Amino acid sequence: MYNVFKNYKKVPNEIVEAYSKLEESASINESMPQKDGALHSSLRPVWPGIRMCGTAVTVQCGVADNIMLHKAVSMAGPGDVLMVVNKGYDEAGGMFGGMMAATLKSRGAAGLVIEGACRDTMLIKDLDFPVFSKNISIKPATKISPGIINSPIIIGGVLVCPGDLVYGDNDGVVVVPREQAEKVLKTAQAREERESGQLKKILNGEMTTFDFFAAEYARLDLKEEP
Repeated sequence: MYNVFKNYKKVPNEIVEAYSKLEESASINESMPQKDGALHSSLRPVWPGIRMCGTAVTVQCGVADNIMLHKAVSMAGPGDVLMVVNKGYDEAGGMFGGMMAATLKSRGAAGLVIEGACRDTMLIKDLDFPVFSKNISIKPATKISPGIINSPIIIGGVLVCPGDLVYGDNDGVVVVPREQAEKVLKTAQAREERESGQLKKILNGEMTTFDFFAAEYARLDLKEEP
């Protein structure tokens, strides 16, 4: 079955822009109600220093088949982050490569996350296009299997719906459900502002990380031997 859904709600652009100014993926995940937005750590940046922020376009591909990914690339627009699954197969690097990255770059897409493999990593780096993948491989992909674009998927152990907020950096990828995006943003902004002040005090020797978790440590009734 080849299904393509084009109508869905996205996190508003102004909220995406505000998220893009945050410093760390961890801050966002720690600001979520259940701290459950982080994708599995096996999904890694294909080159160091990556940062991306946008809204999810979900792609379900057949095993080692990228015809639906090609379709999604042709549909991509500014700020889209393609979130791709292919039934757990992570050897076909031909699923996504440099030419597809160039196409997404030209269309203003924000990045791609694939629970599988990619190739042409040096070209992708030269293009400065953010890609996170589970593996790197030069084995080919087919173009015969059905799939679905813009239906809820589970990627990296996290449920992702079209239009959800996706943020990725060198540490990993976090997804915030569209309905929670505004609330989580405010919490993350406050957290990063607070930690910025704490960092200055730590660098000045005025406090340690133990100090700002003192209340929690006190609850544990830690005792020190003289």
